[in-house]
Amino acid sequence: MPTVLLGISASISAYKAADITSQLKKKNIDVEVIMTNNSTKIIPALTLQVLSKNSVHTDVMLEDNPMEINHIDLVKRADLFLVAPASANIIGKIANGIADDMLSTTALAVHDIPKLIAPAMNTYMYENLAIQDNLRKLERYGYQLIEPKTSLLACGDYGKGALEDVDIIVATVCRILNQSKE
Repeated sequence: MPTVLLGISASISAYKAADITSQLKKKNIDVEVIMTNNSTKIIPALTLQVLSKNSVHTDVMLEDNPMEINHIDLVKRADLFLVAPASANIIGKIANGIADDMLSTTALAVHDIPKLIAPAMNTYMYENLAIQDNLRKLERYGYQLIEPKTSLLACGDYGKGALEDVDIIVATVCRILNQSKE
């Protein structure tokens, strides 16, 4: 059974990670979830734990198994790394090598598996030159971008920045996992 390492950052779209997790599980894909602390204020970790049937990882300093280094061993067991939703903050951290939470630290350990990033934020934030530079940097580092869609955003603005549809994210993950088998 393939394993997806799903990173969830603090975008209002974090609630959609529950649907991503559920759909991946229905396709017989194991899901290990890493959440930033602020994302747990949007959707409870318990929701993702119940759906994934795995513990949710939120604290890089919490090492339940003394035989493992959690953020390293999670990566070793994973077949694909997905950050959905990816906030401006986590994009900046990963692009610039900042490792100050469980998700950003784990992201820096990902090396030889496919890496996907699905931004979700306000249009003006998404179009900001710093974000665009960070996304280009991530693409140079081997990340595949799942472009946000144009939609009415939570803030009331209309524009590009909404998390891509869950079905498209899941289909992209499945396609890449199938390609990895070949």
